[in-house]
Amino acid sequence: MTLETYLLYLGVLAAFFATPPDTSQLLIMSNAMRHGLKRSLATVAGDLSANTLQMSAAAFGLTAIIAASADALWIVKWLGVAYLVWIGLTLMLSKPETGPANAAPAARLGILYRQGFLTSSANPYAVVFFGALFPQFIDPTLAVLPQLVILGLTYLVVDGAMLVLWGWLAQRTLGRIRLLQDVWLNRLSGALMIAAAALLGSRDLAAEAGK
Repeated sequence: MTLETYLLYLGVLAAFFATPPDTSQLLIMSNAMRHGLKRSLATVAGDLSANTLQMSAAAFGLTAIIAASADALWIVKWLGVAYLVWIGLTLMLSKPETGPANAAPAARLGILYRQGFLTSSANPYAVVFFGALFPQFIDPTLAVLPQLVILGLTYLVVDGAMLVLWGWLAQRTLGRIRLLQDVWLNRLSGALMIAAAALLGSRDLAAEAGK
C-alpha cells in the first residue's frame, strides 16, 4: 500500500466520522455522563470488539451472505432498536439513588462492555460497509492480508479516538451542569438511548421505503 493510498483512506474516514453522533457515540456519551469516561472505556472496548468481528466477517466473504439475507438483516436490526429502547426506558424510569449528591450508581465493567458490543453488533450494515470500503484501497498485486490488517487497525484507532472524544465532551458538559438532580440525569441519558434507537429505526424504514 502506497502512502498516497493510505492518506486517501484517512481522508475517507475523516469524511465518514465528520457526522452527527451515531448510535455507538450516543451510547458512550450517555455512559460517560452517568459513570465517568474512565469506566466508559469498557463501552468503547465492546464497540471496537464488535467492529473487529464485523471486519473479520467482511474479510472472509460474509458480506454477500448478509446482504442477500433480508430476513436476518431485518431481525438483527430491530433487535438492536428494541435493546436501545429498553436501555433508554430503564434509565428514564429509574428512581434517584440515595447517597452522595449527583453520584450515579457504578455499573459493572462487564455490563458497560456488553452494551457497547451489542449496540455495535446490532448494525449488520457495518459488515456490508467494511466489505465495500476495504477493496477500494487494496492493491491486488501485493499481499492482501497485511493490507486488510492495516486498514482494519487504522479504522479501530480512528473509531476509538472518536468515541473517547464524544465521551469526554459529554463528561465536560456534565461537569458544567452538576446541579442537575439524578432523576434528570437519568432522563437525559435515557433520551440519548431512545434517540439512538430512533436513528437505527429511521435508517431501516428509509431502506425499506427505497426498495
